[in-house]
Amino acid sequence: MENYFDRILENKKIPKQIKETVCSEMHHALEVSNMAVLISKELGKDKQFRDDIAVAGVLHDIGKLRVNRYVYSDEKDDTLVIEKMKYVRMHSTYSRDILKGEDYPENIIEAVYHHHENYDGSGYPDGLKGKNIPEMSRILRTCDVFSALITDRSYRKAFDPKTAMAIMIDEVEDYDMEVFLAFQRVFHADDFPETKRLQEMSDGLQMETLGMFEKEVLLF
Repeated sequence: MENYFDRILENKKIPKQIKETVCSEMHHALEVSNMAVLISKELGKDKQFRDDIAVAGVLHDIGKLRVNRYVYSDEKDDTLVIEKMKYVRMHSTYSRDILKGEDYPENIIEAVYHHHENYDGSGYPDGLKGKNIPEMSRILRTCDVFSALITDRSYRKAFDPKTAMAIMIDEVEDYDMEVFLAFQRVFHADDFPETKRLQEMSDGLQMETLGMFEKEVLLF
């Protein structure tokens, strides 16, 4: 099995800053993917659904690599870089375009494209509401937010898992309640894995899907 983390880190053609960003995105991808599989199991979904959401979880933010081409351009003017950041929300569209170009199944493409939709209709890109949001997207939304909260950001330190859960409860209108309750059951289970273990429990399908990150980063 290919180790895409090593391949990217060892590639001398990729700048160090980009390597760090891509590897961070890959860790986040695996974390979201594995949580999505755990929630899907809790919801009683069949193996095909779990396999599809595993792939969608890995690829849900793949479009951010195209956004990062603006951020890591040769421009040195901070004002221009900040202006370019308005394109961050376009990563869902970029992700959809990447997956369409690779002939991924439509249900995976739709799951990825809509994973920033909120259950109350306040999300993006289309402002979908309730059950109009694809089910896989509703699951990925919950996992993506939790993973982001327990991860260090440039502007804040990571929240501990219990605090992250409390924050999500305060914003519960963003989530499908059936999915969120399943997530809580998984979270409170005695065998809920720690963050590092969440990233390491990936199977061959997920690890192979990471190859898309290498393919994209080599386009920089």
